[in-house]
Amino acid sequence: MKLKFGLLMVMGIIFVSCSEKKEEPIVISPEEYHSSVDKVTQIMIHDIFSPPVSSRIFAYPNIAAFEIIALQNDEYISLEGQVPGLTAIPKPNETKPINYQLAALVAHMNLSQKLIFSEHMFEMHRDSLYTVWEAKNAPMFNASKEYGLEVAQHIAAWMDKDNYKQTRTMPKFTVDTDDSSRWQPTPPAYMDGIEPHWNKIRPFVIDSANQFIPAPPPPFSMEEGSAFYKEVKEVYDISNEITAKGDTSEEVAIAQFWDCNPYVSVTRGHLMFATKKITPGAHWIGITKIATRKTNSDFDKTVYAYTKTSLAIADGFISCWDEKYRSNLIRPETLINQYIDENWEPVLQTPPFPEYTSGHSVVSGAAATALTSIFGDNFAFDDDTEIPYGLPVRKFTSFNNASSEAAISRMYGGIHYRMAIEIGLKQGRDLGKFVVENLNMTKEATLASN
Repeated sequence: MKLKFGLLMVMGIIFVSCSEKKEEPIVISPEEYHSSVDKVTQIMIHDIFSPPVSSRIFAYPNIAAFEIIALQNDEYISLEGQVPGLTAIPKPNETKPINYQLAALVAHMNLSQKLIFSEHMFEMHRDSLYTVWEAKNAPMFNASKEYGLEVAQHIAAWMDKDNYKQTRTMPKFTVDTDDSSRWQPTPPAYMDGIEPHWNKIRPFVIDSANQFIPAPPPPFSMEEGSAFYKEVKEVYDISNEITAKGDTSEEVAIAQFWDCNPYVSVTRGHLMFATKKITPGAHWIGITKIATRKTNSDFDKTVYAYTKTSLAIADGFISCWDEKYRSNLIRPETLINQYIDENWEPVLQTPPFPEYTSGHSVVSGAAATALTSIFGDNFAFDDDTEIPYGLPVRKFTSFNNASSEAAISRMYGGIHYRMAIEIGLKQGRDLGKFVVENLNMTKEATLASN
């Protein structure tokens, strides 16, 4: 009887010791951050967010993650007091085992999920990570998750004061058909002008939406020989030249690579449907991923790069949209059809908002300037961002080289005048320089500027 009891005791001890799970450290890799950003991008494509709204969806979650990183890594400096209205995030409970990278990713995912429409599409991605982390170390996971959600709530409260919700109830853009220079909806969908009140969104770094007002376009005139007519005719002539070469021309390839239009409508018979693509801001977020991977950036630097770039992109859209609805300039497609060739079609489908300045040019100039400040000039890279959309890799010698190509792609596509491209690129680079010079996000950069 004693032997039997002793045997049971030994078996019980073995069972208990085997059932006790040793807690493992949780290491958050940059790839986990990339995958979450990619997932948000995929859902934004599904939900068809406009380019300006998409830039907002990128910016706030990155800020939430960066603020947590800056709290525990002395190499980085909080954005508190550097961007309007942002106050210090809550401090964590020091008695709990916080993993700051995990908390940063939780905050990023939580805010991202709040900002998209199809929240359920993000849940599987989030829950799969939660399951892995909790299995490794439940106390650390729960403490870090709790803190990440607390920071996300803090950033969300600040975000809600940026005037976005108010712009949702403002009136639609009114088309002025009495003025032949004013923008009119374009085929095939003839959509309303999107986000006419985006200049009312609170900027992140720039002082105001109209801080970087570009030089105005030439006076409107369709008289042959006028400066404005030459702009229109150049779009028509270049389009005809490159389409004569066929779909294999380099110019067509460039136009298609940088199309990034989430509003492309396809008509087949009586059926019209949309093809879904990333926005120009999302393309530059993809380039940010490429740069951080190429440099083997750690988790903290990866978050920093995404944050700085997304802030430049977001302010770029605010600045550009301010000008678009101030100048309210008509698109080349409308004028070419009215005055030159009624059967002409651009290589790319014209996006649904006024022409001047080019959004691609402004945003690409701003993003390239931010990325150059992080990774340096002459940073060569292979851009595979468009592979999921059936387009090949393109090679660039620098971020500025890529931004110049993104800008001129809009002329090859037949949707912008040269003036909107060149002046827009300057507008974006000037804005990007302002962002770089007025944001102190790293201790190294701060010491170098003193």
